[in-house]
Amino acid sequence: MHIRKLLMVGALLCTFTATAQQQEAANDTLHTPLIPVPKQSLLNNVDVIANMRFAFRNDFENGTYTGSRFVNEQFRLEIKGKVADKLYFRFRDRYTRDPVTQSVDNLSRSTDLAFLRFDPNEKWKIYAGKLCADWGGYEFDANPIDIYEYSDIIEYADNFLTGAGVGFMASKNHEFTFQLLNSRTKTFEELYDSIPGINESKFPFAAVVNWRGNMFDGKFSTIWSYSVFKEATSQYMNYIALGNQLSLGRFRLQYDFKLSLENLDRKMIVSSFTADKKAVQGVRYMSHWLSADLQISRIVHLAFTGMVDYAYWDGNPDPNKDKKLRTAWGYIPGVEVYPLKSVNLKVYANMIGRIYRYTDYAKTALGMVNNDNYRFSVGIVTPLLIL
Repeated sequence: MHIRKLLMVGALLCTFTATAQQQEAANDTLHTPLIPVPKQSLLNNVDVIANMRFAFRNDFENGTYTGSRFVNEQFRLEIKGKVADKLYFRFRDRYTRDPVTQSVDNLSRSTDLAFLRFDPNEKWKIYAGKLCADWGGYEFDANPIDIYEYSDIIEYADNFLTGAGVGFMASKNHEFTFQLLNSRTKTFEELYDSIPGINESKFPFAAVVNWRGNMFDGKFSTIWSYSVFKEATSQYMNYIALGNQLSLGRFRLQYDFKLSLENLDRKMIVSSFTADKKAVQGVRYMSHWLSADLQISRIVHLAFTGMVDYAYWDGNPDPNKDKKLRTAWGYIPGVEVYPLKSVNLKVYANMIGRIYRYTDYAKTALGMVNNDNYRFSVGIVTPLLIL
């Protein structure tokens, strides 16, 4: 009797268990994956990168300690990959900049890149969208997280602009690109307000020509460019950037020369020296930038970056004018440690210093005052590959 009851209970349990398993299986089929199975293979051609620089900063102004803080200096999330045969995309957004929609290109100022690229063959590339303007020079060509402080010309420029471009690989060692872009992300009125006698251009454009060269088995390479901007009717800006790199085993030396000739003060550095802070005419900016990296071992690198920037006001109406107004020096000595083989991660400690020296004219006529500032930073840098 007891055996019969046990068999009946066992049969009921087996029935309930089988029914529950069938219901669970049925419920599972009601929930499809977020990424459909046929499309999951596309992830093999997609990279998701978190470009990060985090630091503990200690700031000094004219030799006086002003404070310390932890800072997320850079965070740019990047997604790039292959959409289809010969078609690629790239998107990068900066989370350490205010996401203000720009009036000209209708994109957030925080968006660095948002473009498609089509490669019809191995020699040609065609791309359109919000692009990194191919200015030239190794300072600008580097990942922004690796540049602790930019020179004046790069710092105050619109470096990410909407437009189209084409690239031609003439040989394995020489590539040429041409871009036609909007010259800015804001309207003429937003940037310059009103300037007597100057009218807004119907098509404010930037045309950029770039040459990337590789010579002597990679020991010497170049990124040279010339750009012309139309800011307003009969008002142009001409920009030349000559980037040069010498690589000798564990030692790398980079030198950039930059020159910006501006009918209207696009950088607004010289304009900021004047009383009304409005855009002035006839300015010139010149920059020398040098970066050296010595690999002591696989883990430890010694690094140094130096720069000097000159600001001139050639169109100053003052009869007692001095064309040169300011010299700005920059220096960044540091140590970088790469503790991991499998992850591109560096831990750094450096000093970032700036020295601003004004001419006698700038001091007496414009009221400028010499200024020094520097900071000591310890932090981490990584273009962390998430996917």
